[in-house]
Amino acid sequence: MTELHQATDGDHEEETIARPVRAQRKTAPIVPPQNIAGRALVFVIAIMTFLSCLTLGAVTLVRDTASIWENQIAREATIQIKPVDGLDMDAALANAARIASGFAGVRSTKIVDREATARLLEPWLGSGLNIDELPVPRLVIVTIDENNPPDFAAMRQMLQPDVPSATLDDHRTWVDRLVAMARTTVTLGMAVLVLMLSATVLTVVFATRGAMAGNGHIIEVLHFVGAEAGFIASQFRTHFLLTGMKGAAAGGIAAMIVFIFFWFWSSRNLATPQADQATALFGNFSIGAAGYGGVALVVLIIGALTAATSHVTVVAYLNDIDVSHPDGG
Repeated sequence: MTELHQATDGDHEEETIARPVRAQRKTAPIVPPQNIAGRALVFVIAIMTFLSCLTLGAVTLVRDTASIWENQIAREATIQIKPVDGLDMDAALANAARIASGFAGVRSTKIVDREATARLLEPWLGSGLNIDELPVPRLVIVTIDENNPPDFAAMRQMLQPDVPSATLDDHRTWVDRLVAMARTTVTLGMAVLVLMLSATVLTVVFATRGAMAGNGHIIEVLHFVGAEAGFIASQFRTHFLLTGMKGAAAGGIAAMIVFIFFWFWSSRNLATPQADQATALFGNFSIGAAGYGGVALVVLIIGALTAATSHVTVVAYLNDIDVSHPDGG
């Protein structure tokens, strides 16, 4: 009985010793969670996401600006009066505004005064200008009804006898050119975005193949002992999904910081003539809620593409193993 009790105690002690050993044993992942290649892939994905988001933001800015151009210019026409000898500019401006106001479809007219004209020229000619001493044309802005525009041909004919140096510009030619240019820019930007996403996919393919090459013997053993392709692919998919989301989130946040910086910079410099010109051309450099939503969408797309690409690559790799070793040998 004493020997049996001692043997039982010995078995209990061995079990007690073995239990912590088994508790400390953990299942090693197929794909190493942290290595130099993984960190490099996060960095590459962050760069590609940053460039993709910047491209998307630029496309959004151009599209919104083109829409503003089209809407604002379509609502306005401009009468330009050139200074000539013997011309009373103030009377000519008032006369042109009166003639334009008499046409159906004209909502209002506004004479651009000396101060506003000098401010428009200040970025090129400097401050302290005396408009009366320079041969600077003066402008009358005519606001029109988009749904019922006036007869511009008749307006030109009526202006000619009373104000011979006046010319009427309805901006239709400029609108067509600006819209065509904006659409071309948006198309090119989207093409660049597609190329960047394609480059990201190819990068993930190479990274996945590199990870499989480093763990190829483990993958083959698991596959031949009965591990399903879906299980092995899910291990890679989870790893690369986390990797892709880390890089994409970093790149997206960096792009948003750039957008906020440009918006803050343009907001602080609105009181300068240069800012007036930049704002007239490009707006206030704000991409709006749609742009930020697009950045978030790009981040999600890149993360999903990273996971899907790794999954497809692993499944194709395992299929190649089955083809080359049909008997499992």
